[in-house]
Amino acid sequence: MELRDIDIFLTLAEELHFGRTAERLHVSQARVSQAISKQERRLGVALFDRTSRRVALTPVGRRLREDLQQAVDLLHAGLARAQAAGPNAGRTLRLGVFGHAGHELRPLVTAFTARHPGSDIQFGEINGHDAFTALRAGEHDAHVLWLPVAEPDLTVGPTVLTGGRVLAVSSDHPLAGRGSASLEDLGDDQVVDLGPEAPEYWVASMVPHRTPLGRRIPRGPAARTFHEILTLVASGQCVHVLGEIAARYNRPPGIVFLPLDGAPTLEWALTWRTTADNPALRALARTAAEIGPITL
Repeated sequence: MELRDIDIFLTLAEELHFGRTAERLHVSQARVSQAISKQERRLGVALFDRTSRRVALTPVGRRLREDLQQAVDLLHAGLARAQAAGPNAGRTLRLGVFGHAGHELRPLVTAFTARHPGSDIQFGEINGHDAFTALRAGEHDAHVLWLPVAEPDLTVGPTVLTGGRVLAVSSDHPLAGRGSASLEDLGDDQVVDLGPEAPEYWVASMVPHRTPLGRRIPRGPAARTFHEILTLVASGQCVHVLGEIAARYNRPPGIVFLPLDGAPTLEWALTWRTTADNPALRALARTAAEIGPITL
């Protein structure tokens, strides 16, 4: 019995429905029927009882399913051991993140290292003005970036974090005592200019150019790092939109973080150079997809 026919048999034994089996395996229903009939002719015994209303395993079919499932499980275990002993075993992936995001990603790290013993993740800090530089230079294997990322040389993987946004204002700003702010409030101030190295569409997805009513949101003084942004905000020269993770881990004097009402939820995804794709990165992406996004 060929491996594909084994896959068809085991799937049909689970689904007990030719249509669902075909859909799950992305083949035609005729292909499923042909594969089962072929094996029944070869073995000289029925594997399934089929009527117009139901499909059920025969006693021989049940025993064959048990035997084949054991063989398939052993095959997968052998492949996993071979992969674990391969050239990417023990690989440390360098992951670029903003600020303290690495703390929030501990569930992903734990799941990844549990699935791939000997592997590890090392975090490196990135900033908004050059969030793509270390990635393209090969200093990091992947970055966790807010979406959208539409760079032709980069691959966007699964979303790993989701959360809201905050507006950072000085403690003596008129908004500071309100308890929250809105995107419309940005039209009354200026925000930080992150410089020409950051793609404009990407910056605008965090800090839009206009308020919901169409007022322009001026770009003000330049900043290159998170701490430069905080210094400008504390001095009253500007306000700035940040991910809510900034408020979770930072309480600098002279600054108030306000929830930004009405702002879309931020999604942060694994991103890597397409030409640098490798088994370790794909394993990390699979793990991230399996555990799902971490909500801040």
